Amino acid sequence: MTTDKARKRAVRTRMTKTGERYAAARRHVAGDPSVAPLPPRVEEPRMSDASIRRGTGRSWDEWFRLLDAWDATTKGHPAIARHVNEAYGIDGWWAQSVTVGYEWARGLRQVHEVPGGFQVSVTRTIAATAADVWRDFVEPHRRNRWLEPGVLRVRAGTGTPAKSARFDDQDGRIVHIYLTGKGDRCSVAVTTERLADRDDVEAHRALWKTRLGRLATRWTERAGVAPRERRAS
Repeated sequence: MTTDKARKRAVRTRMTKTGERYAAARRHVAGDPSVAPLPPRVEEPRMSDASIRRGTGRSWDEWFRLLDAWDATTKGHPAIARHVNEAYGIDGWWAQSVTVGYEWARGLRQVHEVPGGFQVSVTRTIAATAADVWRDFVEPHRRNRWLEPGVLRVRAGTGTPAKSARFDDQDGRIVHIYLTGKGDRCSVAVTTERLADRDDVEAHRALWKTRLGRLATRWTERAGVAPRERRAS
């Protein structure tokens, strides 16, 4: 399907340039190796085709053709990311996104696998302000009300109040939280890094769904408490 879209896009581009009718333009494009069928993708990139095009100016198929032609499957992650940056002027974060998407598609990396292991993110909307939820994570006496004591240890000097924080967990993994305020509600995303494999990913996904559910329930149950009383606790 993605290849068909690329071919149709190439046909319309040629029609605009040459004034040819669709059938004539299609005959020329059909012989163009730049829109030839690509190898099947082992895994789909997590970022959509529209998003990667907005961020880099190219679709996934276009990136896959360029990197296949460069023989990227033999190069390794750092070399691919550096090539994307240096050869095409794509900045660090987007270069990493292109590289990871390519590695998934070509079977060089499993889904959720990143340099240093695997990671997983869990998101939940909570009926509290971002500032309150941030305190629920970083202040031990509040954290111990909904999370098993000793699970997280705040990394000093990391994070931004009401927006983010970084922790070590009891097994040496790194845990990040990211908060997005929506008035009296907020979205909290918890990302756990340094997981061992995909089974570990699923175990931590389930674990943090349960934990965030517990935190969300506490705030839902307190919804009838006056704001002043709620924030004083």
